[in-house]
Amino acid sequence: MSLSTTTAPALSLTFLISNGILDLHTHPINVQRLKMDRPWLYTCCDFGQLIDYSKVEIPPILKELVYFDDINFWLSVMMMVFNPIFWNVVARFEYKTRFLSRAFRSPRVACVFLAVIIFHLMLLRSRRFQLALQSQPRFSDCFWISPILDWLGPSLVAVGVFLALSCFWVLGFYGTFLGDYFGILMKSKVTSFPFTVTSHPMYYGSFLEYVGMALWYRCPAGLLLSTVLLGTYLVAISFEEPFTIEIYRQKNAKKST
Repeated sequence: MSLSTTTAPALSLTFLISNGILDLHTHPINVQRLKMDRPWLYTCCDFGQLIDYSKVEIPPILKELVYFDDINFWLSVMMMVFNPIFWNVVARFEYKTRFLSRAFRSPRVACVFLAVIIFHLMLLRSRRFQLALQSQPRFSDCFWISPILDWLGPSLVAVGVFLALSCFWVLGFYGTFLGDYFGILMKSKVTSFPFTVTSHPMYYGSFLEYVGMALWYRCPAGLLLSTVLLGTYLVAISFEEPFTIEIYRQKNAKKST
């Protein structure tokens, strides 16, 4: 092994540390693990002696901007994937069998019951996402783009919340929480804002909230998780949209007869 190939990674790491790009204290990683995974930090030409590794725990940012062995990361992924699967399966089963409506003797009460479950699942998903952001690597305050992220992150969160709340205001409670599947249909298709901006403001608003939080925390893993969330939403849309169109097609067909 040549001198250049062994010292280059260490030089890069030292540059990031000395320039404050890497926050060493917010996200510590076990030194013994680092010794095993990155032996070149300790062995080459005594270069490792330039930094006292016994007093500082250093995350391996060269190849690990995301800690894939972090349980919080995978619990967050699990909640993002589970939630749309849950409400689509339950709502479709309700549409075909009316099992919740019969159990509660009212489709409106049954819809409220499902809405409460969905709301708590969303809270749990948000909490798992927050814990993942806190346990993953972040860029420090000294990184040149950090001041930009300090206003861009909250701005995206505000836009996302505004889209979601305006969608809730236009659709109402039952329109937001899958009332169509319970036979609680709207009189006509909503075409006013925010549906003039996007056909799925609730989903895209939620996505913007998560991206904003990831930028606010300056967390690369948060951006990856936000992409996972968007992927689950796009899959959900591909199932929900044609099904909802069919529900209202049947409604209009009954009216015409």
